[in-house]
Amino acid sequence: METDASTHDICVLHGEKILASQLSHVESKGYDFAPPFKIMTIHLYLIGVMWRHGESLDSVSNPREHAMESLHKMLLKTGMSNKNAAKRVALLKDLSRGEESSETLAVAAGYEAKQDDNSLDMIFDEYRDETRVSGALWRFYSRGKKFMLLGGGGAGFLALFFSTIYSPSGSLMAALTMGLLAAALVVVPTFIIGALIYRVKFKK
Repeated sequence: METDASTHDICVLHGEKILASQLSHVESKGYDFAPPFKIMTIHLYLIGVMWRHGESLDSVSNPREHAMESLHKMLLKTGMSNKNAAKRVALLKDLSRGEESSETLAVAAGYEAKQDDNSLDMIFDEYRDETRVSGALWRFYSRGKKFMLLGGGGAGFLALFFSTIYSPSGSLMAALTMGLLAAALVVVPTFIIGALIYRVKFKK
């Protein structure tokens, strides 16, 4: 992803300027979105912003691809590793186009964006009532994941511990099997209950 570094710097600075003018409006709205959704939406928006700006630079032959490369540089600037930045850009490239190769809403809005025009708000407003990207669902998922990991691991450890105390003559394999079964008795029901709650409370 190495082309003319100066043109990437120009696009990155422009993207940061536009984004800074939008974020204050977004924060004042009090949106409650899942962090990954919010971050990915902003990145798609920046692709559109830098794509449009790249078209004004004479030395840029493919402004859309140049925007992807500029975003890669922006991610490195924020401290992301080169490997993770490359993966993120590859994923965003797949997400940037919808049906019939049309640009997604975030990219299209970024392409038309101007400073302080609330265009980022407009994107998030479209998803305000979309439960699948809500912060509540994300927090529910995070708590459930932690409970399954901690609860399952704790149950497995206790089963292994007590099986070695009360049945010292038993084999190691039998003790490990008991530990895994105990962990499964916590993880599986928790997963099923979580799926049912998601279906009833969140899924439309």
